[in-house]
Amino acid sequence: MVSRLFFLALAVLALASAASAQIGGYGRPHYDDGPARPYSYHYAVSDSYSGANFNAKEDSDGKNVNGAYQVHLPDGRVQTVTYTADHYNGYIADVKYDGQPQFPKHQPSRPYKAAPPSYGRPHSFF
Repeated sequence: MVSRLFFLALAVLALASAASAQIGGYGRPHYDDGPARPYSYHYAVSDSYSGANFNAKEDSDGKNVNGAYQVHLPDGRVQTVTYTADHYNGYIADVKYDGQPQFPKHQPSRPYKAAPPSYGRPHSFF
């Protein structure tokens, strides 16, 4: 009798586990092994408030990838990376810098002086 109950409980747990794996689980990943698809994209960001200034573009014919991106560095130079990538040669990048780095002289500010603490009168709980 005990062995039948144990077997029944085990069977119910196995079914519940299989059902939850199908409902809430991710299952096996599916990869599309079809032919490679060409694509192209381009974006740019220029934010005067934060000083962010960069852009990128990339094109692919399905086998080879060609692209470039440009970043305005904090030292005033512009870094330009032009790259190609394929399954035979891998990733090949050409990095160039335009401009001269600028390092302004450090101007120390006034030393920090904390405000004096302002404690209120102690509260009486009685």
